[in-house]
Amino acid sequence: MRISNIVPDSASAKRYDLHSHSFYSDGTLSPSELVQRAHAAGVEVLALTDHDVTDGLGEAQTAAQQCGMNAIAGVEISVTWKNQTLHVVGLNINPDHPGLQQGLARLRQFRAWRAKEIGRRLEKKRIEGAYAGAARLARGAIIARTHFARFLVEQGYVRGFPQAFRQFLSRGKPGFVPGQWATLEEAVKWIVTAGGQAVVAHPARYKLSAGKLQQMLGEFQECGGEAIEVVCGSHTPEANLHFAGISREHGFLASAGSDYHGPEQTWMDLGKLPSLPEGCTPVWRDWNVYATAPREALA
Repeated sequence: MRISNIVPDSASAKRYDLHSHSFYSDGTLSPSELVQRAHAAGVEVLALTDHDVTDGLGEAQTAAQQCGMNAIAGVEISVTWKNQTLHVVGLNINPDHPGLQQGLARLRQFRAWRAKEIGRRLEKKRIEGAYAGAARLARGAIIARTHFARFLVEQGYVRGFPQAFRQFLSRGKPGFVPGQWATLEEAVKWIVTAGGQAVVAHPARYKLSAGKLQQMLGEFQECGGEAIEVVCGSHTPEANLHFAGISREHGFLASAGSDYHGPEQTWMDLGKLPSLPEGCTPVWRDWNVYATAPREALA
């Protein structure tokens, strides 16, 4: 089932946010609440891109139809590359594609094991009930490190998310469990065979040397990857310009997304993304999406 609506129209004037999360992964809002908040903020085309799960896409589409905006079917796939975790966003996917769903199911199985292991390791540090607390805070199919961070804040072990990760959940800390995710080739293949476009998410956040970054982007492109997230909620203005230059140099399409997780924890609020820098070719260039009319207007 395709979630987005594809019709002849000019897409260039629409306000896009192509990276967001609901409580089906590590966001705090339901898909409906997310869409409604995006609509109120002036977003016209929103992609729900939950981590390794597509369960919220149907609800997002229904909510988008009701308020007269366009919902893009998306996902954010976890990748291990050179012992580092990367994320690849898939846009305009067919969420019912068997190959995609089989791959995502494998990642969720690992996530389930990892969550229990994080809880076990935190218990060894006398942080009791960590797994149960994270599971209580996770309302969807995914128990993520973010849910453990919320638990640590809630129980007073730390003052905020940055401290939770810095003290307990990042590499070398008591609750860190290395990821065993998809390969870059697998992630791109799942997206492309599901009819979507593969996008490197928030590239400025990866601790890669210039040479390693070039190598990763080259492999990504060879696998069929088409785009990079030039504008992202976690990027600085300088990073936006830097990756705009990389997109032009290597012929990547340019995407833009807030990476919104909810009002309690966000890089940037919905509707606040700056425009793509001049000279970028938007990933939505050939989409021809439109914002659907509210249902009451069709009655």
